[in-house]
Amino acid sequence: MPRLRSLFASAGAGVLLCFAATSVDACRQALVLGLDVSLSVNRFDFALQRNGLADALTDEAVMQALLAGPEQPVTLAVFEWSGQFNQTLLVDWTVIDSPATLQEIALVLREAPQGLRSGRTGLGAAMVYARDLLRQRPDCAVWTVDISGDGVNNNGVDPSRVRALMQAEDIGVNALVIEQPLVTPEPGTPSLSTYFAANVIVGPQAFAEVIHDFESYGAAIRRKLLRELEPVVGQAPRKTPRRLAQLP
Repeated sequence: MPRLRSLFASAGAGVLLCFAATSVDACRQALVLGLDVSLSVNRFDFALQRNGLADALTDEAVMQALLAGPEQPVTLAVFEWSGQFNQTLLVDWTVIDSPATLQEIALVLREAPQGLRSGRTGLGAAMVYARDLLRQRPDCAVWTVDISGDGVNNNGVDPSRVRALMQAEDIGVNALVIEQPLVTPEPGTPSLSTYFAANVIVGPQAFAEVIHDFESYGAAIRRKLLRELEPVVGQAPRKTPRRLAQLP
């Protein structure tokens, strides 16, 4: 059964590169899913998000994609985030090796208690937290972050700085943007989807899925997972050491 725990990661400024030696990759993809649970997400939308992800992970097509290539499996972690000091790990790194494992993860997502939340939006801190989780899986050929959000960063490290770090480490960052129609940007400010495109998503195949309400979350995360998993089926092992970037 996946373990439940809470962790905290913080960052400063600047980017330095070093190299981490890797062995032959034991998994084809390490996938981190980050769910926005800031106070702008009410309890109904919170349930839609949790249950939507649980439904997507147990969808037949998604299960087939996750379980393809069992000799080089996908490993998955899920966390929730809000302010810069608020990240809750719901599912620790779990090798996806059977439909039963996905059913266990879905049960955790549906039943785990809601962690402490903030009214602030620490998007950059959430990205750093996801990066630190990925560093626990240097054996994986591909590192991918899948992060949802319904607002711009207003707490902690700037996402654009973390985006540069992610790019340096060959981490792909995709986003599920909840651009609610009743939230109008201030004059002269970009839309939420434009903000995520400029400051969050990164990588050769990076993309953002945009929805306008949490009722659409389940279908969107299903589409998103299928798109994220397709390019890495049969992924060849990494032949060069993975670069690790520091924010000292």
